[in-house]
Amino acid sequence: MLESYLELISGGEGEIVEKKSRFIGQIQPVHSEEEAYAFIEQIKKKHYDARHNCFAFSIGDEMPLLRFSDDGEPQGTAGKPILEVIRGSEIHNICIVVTRYFGGTLLGTGGLVRAYSEAAKEALCACETKRLQRIYPVTITTDYTDMGKIQYLISNADVRVADKEFTDAVRFFLEVPVDLCDKLVADITEASGAKATIEIGDELFG
Repeated sequence: MLESYLELISGGEGEIVEKKSRFIGQIQPVHSEEEAYAFIEQIKKKHYDARHNCFAFSIGDEMPLLRFSDDGEPQGTAGKPILEVIRGSEIHNICIVVTRYFGGTLLGTGGLVRAYSEAAKEALCACETKRLQRIYPVTITTDYTDMGKIQYLISNADVRVADKEFTDAVRFFLEVPVDLCDKLVADITEASGAKATIEIGDELFG
């Protein structure tokens, strides 16, 4: 079972030159096939005069959707190497397009694989990412008397406070890693004398 993965905060671009051929790697976060193909079309229009616009993308959490294309390059020399870069990066919800401007010299199968891989890696170096892990959304509702004790427990736990609400009661909206949830619930229950209400949502990545 997948416990965590990386997701893009922003895209990036990188370029290499191999025997006068330019390989331009371009990356964007995508969350559906439609978004991925829209990005690919955008790059094709931008680089309409290029010989090839090869791509790969990964969409989804568990068992992500994977697609790639060699766009006229010899089979297995472009799209698949780009996809292998994606797999090695642990990044999901990503589309990489590598544009090639032919420089007049054939690179051979090995040369193409290396060039497309390196261009994809160069673009990855320009991206920002964040790690997502399995969490439970947890809502803690307490009175003002126990607020300090519960806030202390939360601040010393490895959890994210998504929001707080102060009305007739105090509510903490938390994102709690799955493996820490049982302990935090037990600690809050003990600290509040079982008066705090604890609601645990469905498991997700966050």
